[in-house]
Amino acid sequence: MLSAFVLALAMDIFIGDPPSWPHMVRVMGRAVSFLERKIRALPRLSLRVGGVVLVAAVVGGSALAAGVLVFLAQALWPPLAWLSAALLTWQCLAAGQLWREARAVALPLARDDLPLARQRLGMIVGRDTAGLDGAGVRRALIETMAENLNDGVIAPLFYLTLLGPLGGVAYKAVNTLDSMVGYKNQRYAQLGWAAARLDDLAGWLPARLSALLMVAAACLTGLDAAGAWQCLRRDHAAHASPNAGWPEAACAGALGVRLGGPSRYGGEIKEKPWLNPSGRQARQIDVGAAFRLLAASCGLAGLLSLAVVALLWGVA
Repeated sequence: MLSAFVLALAMDIFIGDPPSWPHMVRVMGRAVSFLERKIRALPRLSLRVGGVVLVAAVVGGSALAAGVLVFLAQALWPPLAWLSAALLTWQCLAAGQLWREARAVALPLARDDLPLARQRLGMIVGRDTAGLDGAGVRRALIETMAENLNDGVIAPLFYLTLLGPLGGVAYKAVNTLDSMVGYKNQRYAQLGWAAARLDDLAGWLPARLSALLMVAAACLTGLDAAGAWQCLRRDHAAHASPNAGWPEAACAGALGVRLGGPSRYGGEIKEKPWLNPSGRQARQIDVGAAFRLLAASCGLAGLLSLAVVALLWGVA
């Protein structure tokens, strides 16, 4: 198990998620879209009940498919089961991809190429980016790095470490569902409620762990660890999400910047409270510091996971 875990971490760092390669998240996404159409076509089924059916089908089906894959691989040839576990673990992680996508925004931003930075940022965030100035792009980039540290790295590692590949796949299905239907708008308020609540529940403990790892990472990188601790304790509850506020507040305090605040979505301004409201606007130097904080947090999480995996599952 440990050797498969190490291979998966290395593949995530050096390969990431090439768009042309098959990936289970894309399969999950197609399944969600297909099932949504089928559920909406059943007039006697309430959308709230349909949301529960959708969650059960996608999460349960994904975990079952992963279990069958490993079982069949084990029956055919045990080393194939080891490889299957490594591949499933790799596809649950997104640290390398998060790093590459964030750098794709940061590089043109450093060259003052705002149009390209806005375009690339728009591919990884939900807010409107066309009208953002440099400070707005930097703020949005740092926010998404902090939030996705939890969603794409810490939470998958948490479930992979404790429950193995099947747990990681199940969490990935939950997170994919939330990203597709877990919205509080007219279309998804009923159908997506179960996915949104389950994602909040699944991410509850990992989000708090992410914040603590950021505080530790701030110590290692020479950032403001005390500020990170104070800000996460004071401001985490200001965020609309019960989970995203923890890593974002810790990041804001560690960097000494303001995050959150009013943002435009679908052409409408959404008033959001500030995290670390006394902090400064994000500068270019803060983007570099955010990358150091991200790298150190991921490194600490990886080492912690490897240690727990070795204890729980052995070193084979």
